[in-house]
Amino acid sequence: MNIVVGKPLPHESAHLHVQGSAPYTDDIPERVGTLHAALGLSPVAHGRLLGVDVERVRAQPGVVDVFTGTDFPGRNDCGPLIQDDPILAIDTLRYRGQPVFAVVARTRAQARRAAALAREVIQAEPLTAILHQREAHAAGQHVIAPMQLCRGDADQALANAPQRLQLAFELGGQEQFYLEGQISYALPEEDGGLTLHCSTQHPSEMQHLVAHALHRPNHAVRVLCRRMGGGFGGKESQSALFACVAALGAVRNRAPVKLRLDRDDDFLITGRRHGFSFDIDAGFDEAGRIQGVRATLISNAGHSADLSGPVLTRALCHFDNAYWLPHVALSGFAARTNTQSNTAFRGFGGPQGALAVEMLMDAIARRLKLDPLAVRRANLYQEGQTPPQTTPYGQTIEDFCLPDLMARLEASSDYAARRAAVAAFNASSPVLKKGLALTPLKFGISFNVVHLNQAGALVHVYTDGSVLVNHGGTEMGQGLNTKVAQVVAQELGLPLAAVRCSATDTEKIANTSATAASTGADLNGKAAQAAARSLRDRLSAFAAQAYGLAPDGVRFEAGEVVLGSQRIAWEELVRQAYHARVQLWSEGFYATPGLSWDRAKLQGRPFYYFAHGAAVAEVLVDTLTGEHRVLRADALHDVGQSLNPAIDIGQVEGAFIQGMGWLTSEELVWHPADGSPKAGLLVTHAPSTYKIPTANDCPADFRVALFDRPNAKDSIHRSKAVGEPPLLLPFAVFLAIKDAVAAATGGEPTLMAPATPEAVLKALHT
Repeated sequence: MNIVVGKPLPHESAHLHVQGSAPYTDDIPERVGTLHAALGLSPVAHGRLLGVDVERVRAQPGVVDVFTGTDFPGRNDCGPLIQDDPILAIDTLRYRGQPVFAVVARTRAQARRAAALAREVIQAEPLTAILHQREAHAAGQHVIAPMQLCRGDADQALANAPQRLQLAFELGGQEQFYLEGQISYALPEEDGGLTLHCSTQHPSEMQHLVAHALHRPNHAVRVLCRRMGGGFGGKESQSALFACVAALGAVRNRAPVKLRLDRDDDFLITGRRHGFSFDIDAGFDEAGRIQGVRATLISNAGHSADLSGPVLTRALCHFDNAYWLPHVALSGFAARTNTQSNTAFRGFGGPQGALAVEMLMDAIARRLKLDPLAVRRANLYQEGQTPPQTTPYGQTIEDFCLPDLMARLEASSDYAARRAAVAAFNASSPVLKKGLALTPLKFGISFNVVHLNQAGALVHVYTDGSVLVNHGGTEMGQGLNTKVAQVVAQELGLPLAAVRCSATDTEKIANTSATAASTGADLNGKAAQAAARSLRDRLSAFAAQAYGLAPDGVRFEAGEVVLGSQRIAWEELVRQAYHARVQLWSEGFYATPGLSWDRAKLQGRPFYYFAHGAAVAEVLVDTLTGEHRVLRADALHDVGQSLNPAIDIGQVEGAFIQGMGWLTSEELVWHPADGSPKAGLLVTHAPSTYKIPTANDCPADFRVALFDRPNAKDSIHRSKAVGEPPLLLPFAVFLAIKDAVAAATGGEPTLMAPATPEAVLKALHT
């Protein structure tokens, strides 16, 4: 039997990556006459736009065109859900770094030099700026209506609970920091057509928004993306602004136009993970079991809605994480601030919501002087209850493997002995303190907008037997194309080398969903499987007829076709089928079954299944400097029946380090809105001031394993998504740091995230 799925095969582009020969958007050979665009940015965080001296910019060396928001023939808006996000600012300046005008010049350097005149040519009347979500919420500034998610009677449960505590927590945002920045390359084609090479997770949305901006039908705009140097959500909706500017520049000048952002400009223009503020009131018993909880979640949406509504929805839906909350009242607010518009980022609000309840579990444990793991176990969901336990939004808990998974991790990590060893160390060490934490996760898989859970694919078999696959997902380094190719190879009984995935292309697969919400392999794998299966069945029927066999007498394996007692090469059957005029291509489509969602009531079944995981982290904290080191991390993650264990382990490792960076070192700082020349400026807008984790920050002892249990749902080969869920694993690192601080202070520390040395010192001395 041909087995390709489930093998730890290399990433399909790994050999190109290590050679430096994998072409990204900026590597596409430029057509003769290519022009370059740059953006003039707002010099104030909030103000009335009085005018732009366009002629002064136009007079700069090499400049061939300058345009503003009023020059778009269609809609000057790139909001993905709500039309509140101008491509180029008109009338009002909303944040420092907002694009106000675009320059098109003969070279990139000339375009950037001219755009740098923005401070001198933009006339603005400054207005009061609000930079923090709590301040905006207090002022009643929100980008969407408030949300409420309730079950039972939280107020009565709080009043009756034997124990009660209140918790306030601030959680910072996170910069995308993909290796490849935002870039679009627009090429005018015949008869008003436009081809756009774009580093984007959502080619169809780019197609639609560019068509709207140019006032052209969708069929006139073609968007392609072979690969991205990282995406993480920042290229889901926010690649649109740059695509629209490049497209208009190409149309106005009848020449190819490339817009590639400098890293600083990327920081200053684009949004990132939403920062959150939490206020929690919880009631519980002497075992730590939560009786009721009331919580307010306030996200920093930035200046426009972008995807803040769905992000807040997912944060509310993941507040329960792995725990049964019998009475709950959650209020969600997306505050409008004068900062970059925050957007999708790996986890899409889920990590923020889940971390809040994990902070609560730790606070309850310290109040009761219990091991936090015991409190977590006491609150875990339980299958087999009558009636079945459901989430606060009404989805029944099924295939809940966390009790088994956590027990296995507790044993493999030697948690109990290490907990005792940490306590002994802390008793004898006055300056250095150790902390230990074990945290679980439950993460829902599907878009929480039902109609987005669909995908299409095309599979072509050429007369030499080679196979080409095109699907609607985008490759951003996560191995999606490798997994889809494995699925197709498995269906056709071929080695992986016989199958190739081509660039994502809106002319091949139309109306695609974003590669997001961890659904890339689930949706596109199923669609490609359907297309390949249709081809296999067609060829099987032809072979059975041609060789006088029953249909079940034909098998495809190891690059050959088994015809009863005889074998022929796969390519020989393909050649015969071609001469017999058998169709050698097929399309496939997949829509996730069983989903429902009432957006107004926040009730339904938004997720096809849940992925689970848990991690143990041990840290060492220097109480004199606030610095920490992760001594060891153990992660056990549920990927169902893995499509590719090598890729999945890599995804778990990468997510762990990325999440660890968010919670420990990646601090976003804006200059206060104090009326000074730098007011509202994001001062951490470069690698010199914004610290992502490096190799030196990785745990000295890092153990990652997969919890290999088939998905109970009919996912692609019973696998589970692995993109977003493992980002919640490093909660254990943050809470281990908090555990070490608690050992030093003897109480419940007020530690905010990220746990930078400054934040740790503040917690130690508060």
